[in-house]
Amino acid sequence: MSQDQQRSDQQQHHHNPGEGIKYGDVFRVTGDLAGKTVAPRDASLMQSAENIVLGQTRRTGPAATMQAAAAQNESAGLAAHYQDTDISQEKGVTITETIVPGGRIITEFVAGQAVGQYESPGPGDVASGCPSGGSHGGINNRGAESCGNGDEGNTDSTKITIGEALEAAGQAAQDKLVEQTQQSDAAAIQAAEARAIGLNITMPGGVAAQAQAAVDANVMTTRDEDKTKLGDVLSDVVVKLPADKPVEREDAVKVVGAEIRNKEDARTSPPGVAAIMAAAARLNESAT
Repeated sequence: MSQDQQRSDQQQHHHNPGEGIKYGDVFRVTGDLAGKTVAPRDASLMQSAENIVLGQTRRTGPAATMQAAAAQNESAGLAAHYQDTDISQEKGVTITETIVPGGRIITEFVAGQAVGQYESPGPGDVASGCPSGGSHGGINNRGAESCGNGDEGNTDSTKITIGEALEAAGQAAQDKLVEQTQQSDAAAIQAAEARAIGLNITMPGGVAAQAQAAVDANVMTTRDEDKTKLGDVLSDVVVKLPADKPVEREDAVKVVGAEIRNKEDARTSPPGVAAIMAAAARLNESAT
């Protein structure tokens, strides 16, 4: 498999301009996915997954390719800013890592189909910043790699925590206004906080309380540029939470349920809180 499973430049441009850039134009994928237009929310979700696993978005990786394609589709009026595809909505995006001598092999998927594979520095490699023998970890609250040297308490440093997933959601949707009519964002954040601390309460001054305060403030604010964004509420969540834990499937189910119960269309909104939490749970399961 090539370093990135993207088609050659010549192949990438063999598409009908009137239909937009499709997954089959930029990746070696088949079936229904190949005929789907690359949508902005799909690109944001992949960017969040790369940020969680790699600590950054690869300059020539699948997320960057999807962002470029989605931007062209949006500029051409062929995709709305918050549009996603039904396939990625149902099957999501995932990233897996396989530890090999001297590093790891990263594989990225959209709707179950590989769209990129490459080698990345791993434990014991100078570029990783981890000493030899350290377990390959997740991303801490400063975006750095956790070396798993036992200083992190009882949290499994190889897995994404609820706090880290919330921060990733804030980064991916930093300019999204905190939902003020259906309150789906606040509900999802409240559910996530409760799962992290193990108590079904809204902590005074906590992240969930801040989200609800943002909802109330946005209702009273006229101009969108003056309203509170999701990125404002979800910054430094890991520091703010009194307790944290790796995201498990049950956590994601609770968060997704809270979000869709407060939305008229009963769907999650990539790259929103529930979508990122579900992606984190899948990544944690794949790392088990």
